[in-house]
Amino acid sequence: MKNHLKDQTSPYLLQHADNPVDWYPWCEEAFLRAKEEDKPIFLSIGYSTCHWCHVMARESFEDEEIAEILNLYFIAIKVDREERPDIDNIYMTVCQAFTGSGGWPTTIFLTPEQKPFFAGTYFPKTSSYGRLGLKELLLQVHERWKSNRQRLLTSAEEITDILQKDALKKRHLIANESATDAGPGYRQIEQAVAIFKESFDEKFGGFGAAPKFPTPHNLLFLMRYYEKSGDRDALKMVEKTLLQMYRGGIFDHIGGGFCRYSTDAYFLVPHFEKMLYDNALLLSVYCKAFQLTKKDVFLDVAQKTALFVLREMTSPEGAFYSAKDADSEGEEGKYYLFEPSEIVRVLGEKAGQEFNRYYDITEKGNFEGKSIPNLLHHAEKPEDKEAMEGQLRMEKFRADVYEYRSHRYALHLDNKILTSWNSLMIAALCHLYRVSGKHIYLQTAIQAWKFISTYLCRDDTLYVSCRNGQRSGEGFLDDYAFCIYALLALYEATLDLSFLQRAEIFCRKAVSDFYDEENGGFFLYGKNHEQLVLRPKETYDGAVFSGNSAMAYNLVRLSLLTGDAQLQQLAKRQLSFMGAEAGGYPAGYAMYLLALSEHVDEPDRITIVRKDKQDLSRLVCRIPLDTLVVIRNQPDEKYPLKNDSTTYYVCQGHSCQPPTNDFLTINFQNDTIKQM
Repeated sequence: MKNHLKDQTSPYLLQHADNPVDWYPWCEEAFLRAKEEDKPIFLSIGYSTCHWCHVMARESFEDEEIAEILNLYFIAIKVDREERPDIDNIYMTVCQAFTGSGGWPTTIFLTPEQKPFFAGTYFPKTSSYGRLGLKELLLQVHERWKSNRQRLLTSAEEITDILQKDALKKRHLIANESATDAGPGYRQIEQAVAIFKESFDEKFGGFGAAPKFPTPHNLLFLMRYYEKSGDRDALKMVEKTLLQMYRGGIFDHIGGGFCRYSTDAYFLVPHFEKMLYDNALLLSVYCKAFQLTKKDVFLDVAQKTALFVLREMTSPEGAFYSAKDADSEGEEGKYYLFEPSEIVRVLGEKAGQEFNRYYDITEKGNFEGKSIPNLLHHAEKPEDKEAMEGQLRMEKFRADVYEYRSHRYALHLDNKILTSWNSLMIAALCHLYRVSGKHIYLQTAIQAWKFISTYLCRDDTLYVSCRNGQRSGEGFLDDYAFCIYALLALYEATLDLSFLQRAEIFCRKAVSDFYDEENGGFFLYGKNHEQLVLRPKETYDGAVFSGNSAMAYNLVRLSLLTGDAQLQQLAKRQLSFMGAEAGGYPAGYAMYLLALSEHVDEPDRITIVRKDKQDLSRLVCRIPLDTLVVIRNQPDEKYPLKNDSTTYYVCQGHSCQPPTNDFLTINFQNDTIKQM
């Protein structure tokens, strides 16, 4: 049977369009029907490349018995968390309140008024090994809805009331702290660094125990801290982590790019799905690490990650797809695993044996009897001459193995194009262009921006996603925050003022639609969106930094670049808001701390006074990342032309160098120019 999902744009919803479950998307019709038929809502939230979402679908949602129960006693609603982060945020909070943890698939039971009364994540079809089955759960909920509904309704009211009061209490607390605080200081930065040092795994890299997530924004923060403080331990933590991630199986040594996270402490066995946002943020991190250390291995990893994105994640129009699945033929990781005999068949005996030794592909295997290619058995010196020579020998072999692998099994591609994640990749490619000098990366970034501006933007309004020419609803905070972040990167990569001006336009739109004037901070969804049972503010940096952290960074950078007084005030207020949020655990707010660092210790600044609109694009790759570049098309009393030629004013560390007409004479503290 066809349910109500057949006309949706989300690949995740379309995966369920042929289920025997009579699914609805989140819509008014579903809630009206629930009221008319006096039924509770069964809400299931997930995304198209989620392994356990697939498992629950196969076990339950494709099952006629479960479908019959759902269709008879419930109104079933499917939500793609990537298209509706507002719904996902609210009910994930509910799930965490019920269970102490969260994850996808998220399973929620609601009243027709959208109020939750029970929550969980994955449920098997039937109860086993002490785990409640979905069949039994559905029948129990139905029975209580009929026999003891008031208890469920009371529970729903209490849960909703608690969440609303907690949110309100938190807002007032933060507002009061912000009002009485002269502004967050450097103390939080030092506290966060101390936390990272305490949790750092000196043997295997990363922070804390398994599972280990890349959390690239933490690494960006630590590198910026090293630049400003000279604390070499901060840089060593980053280098160790980046090298271990590259050497492990979380990095795809055959096709490039990173998987979602490591299930173990060594970064060997990943959760195999590949997400666009992970690869975008990690690409930026490896670019920064290369610029700081000049170690070629970091640039090599960045370029291999970009190759994966350009080869497998880019649409014909130049935008970027969302994700590649973890599963092939119903088995997680099957696409990425090898047996030694396969490689020998592809490469021949001698080359195959060498390839197997190099990438640790053995008869015993390292994952369910097969092997994840990795370099963990190598000496930890991937930048050494011997290691680089080994990499070069493997280059042709890898190409042949990649070709073989790409035709061996199929991987589902989530070809939804998300504004927020595309923005992160645009910024990353700008960073890669600036450290590599290769124009293909900038051209790709600009083409992706053209796609957003054509298909996902109307005037100053952004949209969440599109697929096959169909556009979804108006954008959320992350769409605006990450788009501004991308536009700032495009400006820095081109010195084209139109990108900076566009960033200002979207910033003012975000303030207009999402900003909480009374208490500070930005709401997740805007004043023109559907108003749900809660209106949350995301502040904590998870796998991706939060929209509020990104807005702190954007406001600081924009205020420094433009000198606009209103933006300066907004930046200070946002830092104050985030400072109160981050007070208990500042290490969870690394992107905010990066913004705070730029605020309390202003970045290096170049002011360029142009003569006759001189083309400045050739300079971009000589300017270190994070440097502020201010373009002035007209000289003035403060910044006159020297010798009637384009003039460069450089300020570093609270002191300024004499103005010069020769950019090559500028002496940057990290010596980037002299080494390029």
